Amino acid sequence: MMENAVALLTDYTLQSVIIGAVLLGLVSGVLGCFAVLRQQSLLGDTMSHAALPGVCLGFLIAGTRDIGIIMAGALFTGTLAALVILLLTRMSRLKTDAALGIALSVFFAFGVVLLTYIQGKNNAAQGGLDAFLFGQAAAILRSDLWLMGGITLVALGLVAALWKEFKLVSFDPEFAGSLGFPVLWLEVVLTVMIALAVVVGLQMVGVVLMAAMVIAPAVAARQWTRRLESMVILSAAIGMFGGVSGAVLSALKPGLATGPLIILSVSAVVVVSLALAPHRGMLWEAVSLWRGRRRLRYQHVLTTLYRLAAHHDDPGYSPEQGMLDTYHGLGTRGALRKLQTKGQVEWRAATVDEPGPSHRWVLTQAGIREAERILDALGREGR
Repeated sequence: MMENAVALLTDYTLQSVIIGAVLLGLVSGVLGCFAVLRQQSLLGDTMSHAALPGVCLGFLIAGTRDIGIIMAGALFTGTLAALVILLLTRMSRLKTDAALGIALSVFFAFGVVLLTYIQGKNNAAQGGLDAFLFGQAAAILRSDLWLMGGITLVALGLVAALWKEFKLVSFDPEFAGSLGFPVLWLEVVLTVMIALAVVVGLQMVGVVLMAAMVIAPAVAARQWTRRLESMVILSAAIGMFGGVSGAVLSALKPGLATGPLIILSVSAVVVVSLALAPHRGMLWEAVSLWRGRRRLRYQHVLTTLYRLAAHHDDPGYSPEQGMLDTYHGLGTRGALRKLQTKGQVEWRAATVDEPGPSHRWVLTQAGIREAERILDALGREGR
């Protein structure tokens, strides 16, 4: 088994795929954070689909499957689609979602037409061109990795150089504009960088699935942190983890496509994050809601005891258990036991002249103060 693992890790193709997956996860994880924070999650989807006509145009210009020219074509049409979206939202009454839908549909339709045209020419060099739809990680060469690494380095360098500007534009573009920042140009730069991330992932996961690679790591990271710095680092780590996991799973089970497995690996992290992340996860929310309901019930029972004591003008007034159960329409013994552990009520013997049970629940001084605090807070909210 150890020999098989060593042979797998030393496989030339797997090494290339893993390096490509790491680069893809790194750049998409970092840049996807800004798309998510700017509420432009569909921008990656639009730009990845808009890259298809660029792939086809690059092939038509080069006459062969030259990865450099194809990536340049994809970057051109992806950026062009993003600029069209900016123009539509700023120069017309269209909302962002409508502009995204228009750009995605038009550019992808044009790409499909070009792809069909190329396939109809029966050019032997077109082999594998349609793999850009869903990716073909096994076809990555070391020369392709150098190009992907260069694009990743440029994108990360721009993020480092313009970190403060990108941060401000992502959270409050209006305030950034009031300070004199070129908001429009910064948004253009961010958009072009997301196009760079899409270009890096074309051969790994394809134009159809690339949108998930841009958004999923950032969405998962957002559940665990409130700071942009931590979110970017965590998103990059999640992206790289998903890339490597998908590549290894594909190698362990030959015949399974690497791109979809990468997306499924990242999506699994998203599901876990949405369910378990503290303060934001669904499980955390469910537990907090349950605790809130229990606390509210305790408070209701406590204020009921206080109001009954106030009504009888007797701080030591002790109603029967049955009276409290009837008033609340359910059993209150559990709530009273909890209040007892907090020192807010106590189980006290009834006086000689009190009919009924020999012991009853009575408010303590701590319980009186807490009930007064609760009713005072409710009164302020009512005002």
